Amino acid sequence: MKSLLRIFTALLLVFVFTFNVVSCDLASGNIALESEDQNETTNDENGSKDDQNSNNNTDSGDNGGSDDTGNNGNSGSDDTGDSGDKFGDEYSPITIAEAREIAQSYTSVASTQIYYVVGEITEITSASNGRFYIEDETGSIYVYKSTYIDGSKISATTLSVGDIAIVSGTLRNYQGTLEIETGTVIDFYDPDDIPDPNDPYLDVDVDEFYANYTPATSYLDAYYRSKHNLLSGSLGEQDQAPTISANRPKSSGKYIKNSSYLFSADGNTYYVVDANGNVVMEIYRGGAYIMLEEVAAYVFAFGEPPANQTSDKNASPSGNPWGEFLRLNNTKFSGDTSRYPYEPVLPRISGCGGDLTYYEMDIGTTGTDCDPTYTAAIYNNGSTITRGAARIVYSCYDLNGNKIIELDERYVFYTYNHYNDFQEYLNYYGGWGEMFGNITGGGTISSKTDYNPTDYVQVVLSPLAATVSVRIIYAYFPKEEYDLQAA
Repeated sequence: MKSLLRIFTALLLVFVFTFNVVSCDLASGNIALESEDQNETTNDENGSKDDQNSNNNTDSGDNGGSDDTGNNGNSGSDDTGDSGDKFGDEYSPITIAEAREIAQSYTSVASTQIYYVVGEITEITSASNGRFYIEDETGSIYVYKSTYIDGSKISATTLSVGDIAIVSGTLRNYQGTLEIETGTVIDFYDPDDIPDPNDPYLDVDVDEFYANYTPATSYLDAYYRSKHNLLSGSLGEQDQAPTISANRPKSSGKYIKNSSYLFSADGNTYYVVDANGNVVMEIYRGGAYIMLEEVAAYVFAFGEPPANQTSDKNASPSGNPWGEFLRLNNTKFSGDTSRYPYEPVLPRISGCGGDLTYYEMDIGTTGTDCDPTYTAAIYNNGSTITRGAARIVYSCYDLNGNKIIELDERYVFYTYNHYNDFQEYLNYYGGWGEMFGNITGGGTISSKTDYNPTDYVQVVLSPLAATVSVRIIYAYFPKEEYDLQAA
């Protein structure tokens, strides 16, 4: 028996803000907005090493493409600047840049003197051998071999990427790799275990949070929510079909795809406009979202899934910190029509000889009933997930693995009959293009013999300019009115 839903009238929260345009790239249509009251600070944005072979410590050259001083440009953890104090005053750690400079001259044997460094563990190449990379704000160095202070082996169950550690050892330049050759992990801690006094959700009562739910109001708010696996976007029930704006602008008979990107100055807030160019919604980088309109905007803006989306196709919400808001299957989508001839060819998709790699991700709905192969049931009832047939499919990388940043390469599509038909997200609220695909063309659902997918429907790139007055609209349901009962 289908789950019974008790859905009460949605409450609309309307916030009015005034924005100043602080920068505008007319060639690309990218516009940065800054609120008059905006006081958001960018939190830890971890850098990544440049093409570093972590499994071979004999590679020549400095780690991570660092310069002569050992500074590879990575910020490491914000805690590492003064984290030596957390380990007491008996140690006098040097910076990793200093350690690298000392190691440069020891090309035959390691130093006889033992040095101390403090940093964030960014990669563990062999836990049992105590091999890992440690990084502070000045650079990164490889720990070739280490043990705990009592002589026991390093354990992957205790020492983890992201931990802050103090490591002692000798220094060496081994065939170009600057390393701590024989090290000791004296102490370490998980920075997440240290309470952040600015975190408003440290002692949050989850039931009370959702009973009195309001969406996140800033990037910083969304950041702290995600640290505690709390939703940032609208809370409600998603039907399988998208809600389409009554006004979908056209040009030369084709739907317009909004070519304006409206970001905050720090790039962490994306402003979604309606068909008239008025800003009606804010999407925050790193936030958790479940409603189709918000997820589509998030993927379009940031080119990645929201915080509550996993690549795992089989994860269970039971015991998962995201619970009923967990969404699955952020994985590569081939679009190979030789294998699936009922699928339409998406623009420039690699599976059909194109130059763009697409990914897919589940959208949780109240049930998809277009394909009888898939049970029409609530996606996630808090105990089990019934994946259904609704997906977002989006261009993610070029063939060289570079993240897509150009507007004419950015595509976000929605299908709720398991890839038979698609509609394109047009980068505005309720902006969904004309449906195209197999059922549209009169084919049989998911048939490899009776298929007739229609072609992708071209759109026109054109800006929908934002106005000064902004109305931010969210819909949500009090949690007690929207509990999902297992079928």
